[in-house]
Amino acid sequence: MRDVIRRMERAARPPSHSLSPDAARAAYAAGAGVLEIAKPALPRVEDLRVPARDGQPLPARLYSPAPAPHAPLPVLLYLHGGGFTIGSIETHDVLCRELARQAGCMVLSLDYRLAPEHRFPTASNDAWDALQWLAQNAAALGADPARLAVGGDSAGGTLAAVNAILARDAGIELALQLLIYPGTTAHQDTDSHRRFAHGMVLEEAGITWFFDQYVRSPADRDDWRFAPLNAPDLEGVAPAFVCLAECDPLVDEGVAYADRLRAAGVAVDLEIYRGVTHEFIKMGRAIPEALQAHADCARALRLAFSTEN
Repeated sequence: MRDVIRRMERAARPPSHSLSPDAARAAYAAGAGVLEIAKPALPRVEDLRVPARDGQPLPARLYSPAPAPHAPLPVLLYLHGGGFTIGSIETHDVLCRELARQAGCMVLSLDYRLAPEHRFPTASNDAWDALQWLAQNAAALGADPARLAVGGDSAGGTLAAVNAILARDAGIELALQLLIYPGTTAHQDTDSHRRFAHGMVLEEAGITWFFDQYVRSPADRDDWRFAPLNAPDLEGVAPAFVCLAECDPLVDEGVAYADRLRAAGVAVDLEIYRGVTHEFIKMGRAIPEALQAHADCARALRLAFSTEN
C-alpha cells in the first residue's frame, strides 16, 4: 500500500478537488483501471436503460456468469463509488465482472445521475428507482426475483444502505446489503477522519469537495438518505456484509453503522482489511487484500443467496 501511495505521489496528478467536475470525472476514469486485475470475460454483458421516476432513462449494465437462456440466477444491484460526483459503470466494470464471476450471480450496475448537475437526493432516488425496477423485472432478465441484493462502494455503499432501509419499508426482501467502505455519517467528524485526513488516497479536502457538489444546503447532511447513521430505525433491514479499510477516513463510521445494525438485531459480517486505504478493492493488481476482499464479498453473496432458496 505504501508503494502504491508513493507511485501516486510521483505521478503528481492534480487532486479531484482542484478540478472541475467534468475534469475530475475524466481523470478518475483514466486512472480507474491502472491497478485493477485483468478484465474477467463473461458470457453475457448487456447494456440497458432503467427508468427513473421523472422519466429519465438511466444507463445500466447487466453482467451474467451464464449465457442466456439459463435457470434464474440471483442478482445484485451495484452502485459505484465516487463521492456522488465522479465514477461510472465503466470505472467499476472490472469489479462488477469479478463479483458476478465469483459469486455466480447476475450484477446490474447503475449509472445514477451525478452532482453537481444533479444534487441530493437525486442519486438516492435513482438508486431506489433502479432497485424497484429490478425487483419488478428480474424474471424478464433471467434473474430470480426472490434472490435480490444491493451493494456498493463508498458513496455507492451509502446508496446501498439507504436502499436496504427503503426496501424493508416497501416490503422488498433483500438477501444482503454489501457495504464496501460506505459513508454513513453526517459531518465527517470521527477520529478516523482526523487520523487519515492526508496521504491516504482519500483526503479531507476531497471529501469536502465531493459533498459540496452534492448537498443543496447544510440541512441535507442530517437527512438519513445522506447519513444512514441518522436513520431512526434499522430493525428488519437486510443482513449486511461490511468491508472496510483500516487506513481510511471512513472506517470509524463504517464500524459505527455495523454496530447500529447489530444493535437492531441485524446479522452483520464485518471485515476490516489491515494496512490498506479507501479504494483498495479496485487495486487487485497491486494489493493482495483486494483479491481477498473480492473473494470475501463473493462468498457473502453466495451464502446469502443460498439461504434464500
